[in-house]
Amino acid sequence: MVRRVVVALLAPVAWSPPGIDPAGWRAALAEDVVDLLATLTEVETAVAVTPADRWLAEAVVWPGTAIHEVPEPTVNAVLAALTGYDQAAVLAADAPDLPGLTLGKLLRPLSSRPVAVAPVEGGGRGLLGVAARLPVPDWFPALDLDAAVPADVRRAAPAPGDVAVTPAWRRLRGPADLAALDPAVEGWETTRALLTGSGPPHQR
Repeated sequence: MVRRVVVALLAPVAWSPPGIDPAGWRAALAEDVVDLLATLTEVETAVAVTPADRWLAEAVVWPGTAIHEVPEPTVNAVLAALTGYDQAAVLAADAPDLPGLTLGKLLRPLSSRPVAVAPVEGGGRGLLGVAARLPVPDWFPALDLDAAVPADVRRAAPAPGDVAVTPAWRRLRGPADLAALDPAVEGWETTRALLTGSGPPHQR
């Protein structure tokens, strides 16, 4: 049995909508991503934070969810902190309306390739998430989810085909991303409530 884990990396966010408290916005995004992870089957789930952000993890996780403290909020630091798993995915925590199927497609290529990456929608800088077999390959590069693109990972690999590129999805990093949110899509309740003024993020 392959042991898999999906980790939400609760890194600082660089943007919040005008008029919304940045800390509240970050917490709402994190809570919705954690709620998404809770719906997944056949994988374990966890969050990763720096010690300074332990408060955020404790505010949004479900009881029993593992919290990994990492020295820096990077993909590499998260993967290095994981033990006992065969495969892992690290997900940005500012994609509250991410469909579970899109996340599943990030893990699926690991049956035949060592690494998979999901880009952000629109082709800009940054990655939605990264998945890898563990331990990670020696060639695996240092990755910043806010700046890397799939080509960075493929250039580091012995062959471009070692890195699968899976479907993209948006991260909420600016007004254009916010405008793309579809109110008809289920999920992202906490972010939705904050945007509509119907209530602040709640504590677990």
